[in-house]
Amino acid sequence: LGDMRTATEGMTLIDAADPAEEAEAIAMRLRRAVDEGSTAALITPDRTLTRRVQAALDRWNIVADDSAGLPLQLTAPGRLLRQVAALMGRGAGPEDLLALLKHPLVGSKDARRDHLLRARRLDLWLRRHGAPNVNGATLARWAAQDSAREGDETWAAWAGTQIDRLAAVTEGPMTDLVARHVALAEALSFGPSGGTGALWDEATGRAAQEAMTALGAAADAAGHMTCGDYRDVADGHLSGQEVRRPDDGRPDVMIWGTLEARVQGAELVILAGLSEGTWPEAPGPDPWLNRPLRQAAGLLLPDRRIGLSAHDFQQAVAAPQVVLSRARRDAEAETVMSRWLNRLTNLLAGLKDTEGPAALSEMRARGDVWIRAARAMGAQVVPAGPAPRPSPRPPVDIRPQELRATELQTLVRDPYAIYARRILRLKPLDQLRPSPDAPLRGTLFHTIFEQAVQRIPDPAAEGARDALMGIAEEVLADLPWRTTRLHWLAGIDGLADWFLAGEVRRRAEADPLVQEARGRLEIPGLGGFAVSGVVDRIDRRDDGRLLIYDYKTGAPPNARQIRHFDRQLLIMAIMAEEGAFEGAPRATVESVGHIGLGSIRSDTPHALRDPDGEDILDPAVTLEQLRSLIRAYGERGRGYTSRRAMQKMAYSGDYDHLARFGEWDDSDDPAAEDVG
Repeated sequence: LGDMRTATEGMTLIDAADPAEEAEAIAMRLRRAVDEGSTAALITPDRTLTRRVQAALDRWNIVADDSAGLPLQLTAPGRLLRQVAALMGRGAGPEDLLALLKHPLVGSKDARRDHLLRARRLDLWLRRHGAPNVNGATLARWAAQDSAREGDETWAAWAGTQIDRLAAVTEGPMTDLVARHVALAEALSFGPSGGTGALWDEATGRAAQEAMTALGAAADAAGHMTCGDYRDVADGHLSGQEVRRPDDGRPDVMIWGTLEARVQGAELVILAGLSEGTWPEAPGPDPWLNRPLRQAAGLLLPDRRIGLSAHDFQQAVAAPQVVLSRARRDAEAETVMSRWLNRLTNLLAGLKDTEGPAALSEMRARGDVWIRAARAMGAQVVPAGPAPRPSPRPPVDIRPQELRATELQTLVRDPYAIYARRILRLKPLDQLRPSPDAPLRGTLFHTIFEQAVQRIPDPAAEGARDALMGIAEEVLADLPWRTTRLHWLAGIDGLADWFLAGEVRRRAEADPLVQEARGRLEIPGLGGFAVSGVVDRIDRRDDGRLLIYDYKTGAPPNARQIRHFDRQLLIMAIMAEEGAFEGAPRATVESVGHIGLGSIRSDTPHALRDPDGEDILDPAVTLEQLRSLIRAYGERGRGYTSRRAMQKMAYSGDYDHLARFGEWDDSDDPAAEDVG
């Protein structure tokens, strides 16, 4: 055979760790071919790999001439047509609506900027005021809000009309469904002003228009169908189309399938995806005929495809410059080297007398150059080792000078959350699709029992229970989840007798004074620092002393938790004794307590001062502790430590990801750092 080093000097072997690394290495090699002015061709039956390579080439604005093109369903017009078809005949959720409105082809080209601004403002509004299903009425409510701007009403009417038109389509002849499908897609592309849309522009748009025209021409044969059936037909039709990009593809960088490569050549040929199951492709199982029966019937055997793949490989590998590449692992498991590449490497490794092992080593070395280049291109600068437990120390003059009473517990347990929310001004987004979660349940239960106290003058009266259930039905009437509404009504029904009996006892002791009252108190001696909050309920005794209650749908804290961590009610007591709440005159607070409305029913108040003068939960002690806490965070040397004193290790916070919790744990010492 002669010197194998001479025979393989034009061959390179890329043995990548995974498909992403293989694609990057191939893209780097193609870039080198462009710089050298030579023609290069990538040959592989793996279409996913070719799309990865094309994505990697995009960073240099290199568009390869792909003989197979891109599946129409993955192009921008194809995705829009599929999204429109998916919403025909059913209501749009907030995710569906925003995905549709933010599509790059929706909204006219002339007014695209204003369209995107309104879509993003609608996104934020839906997270706070949205519903599981969105229609024209929902968009009209958005346009009628106080912060609406000029043009919002017109835009909302246009978007709402399109959504309602989509939901109104139910079934009909396929000819009508195709026509309505195209009309809706065009209306979305043209925008509210009917401007110029980009749906049918460029090669991808022209291919999409031809595909929909062909579908409409054949629709007479389908007859009557539902929107669900039409959606399946449209998806299948679009997925079977391919789009080439002749407008901008380079003539010197080509991507071929194995069939096209038989009759074409290039100075550099890259044979990629050389793993069993990809090249050659594994023959599919035949559920009807085994091999002897197929041969007896004169049918082609499945193994014939492997023979054709071997012919394709043998013909392509004879190019002047050849790169053989594979990935050792795919997304699921280790891969097996293609049989042809396996035989080649085994042959070279065994030809010791003709420098075969040295030739194989040089082939791998040439491939390692591109692997290292690919890794360097995708390398990211990351800290060495895990991140430390953060404890930022911002300047004193930018630290918050007012906190809500509920935030004081956060300042004790997770100061980093106060730093992120109040100093960095980072607020977690509400979820896009509302759900019947615990916060919503707590809000509605608060409203029900607040109105019950106001509207039921005598809780011991015969019709008090019916009145309470009527209030509950009224408050929960707008809840969009029927099952949840019935479940929560059943919960109120189970609580009704217990709550009314407790209300009789509470009103015998004191009269309701204010509910949901806002207050703000500047703490003396802290340089203007203030606390604010909303108290659920304040009752007043005949002697003028006050009782403070807080409705709790979760587990109420015990006296020890109130004393050390959950100090909201104690802060409310301090504010009430200073007359900070609207409608509640300055007076002594006798007790504070939670009215448990969840699985744990509790309404036992905690006395602030007992008759013997022993302080159980003394507001004066709490006030002094508050001063000490605020003074401590008024010094530059005090850091906002993440997860300082969490009640349970399993508890998670809104800013744990920002603090990179998981790279450190609660037992690690905080790493104080001056910031700002």
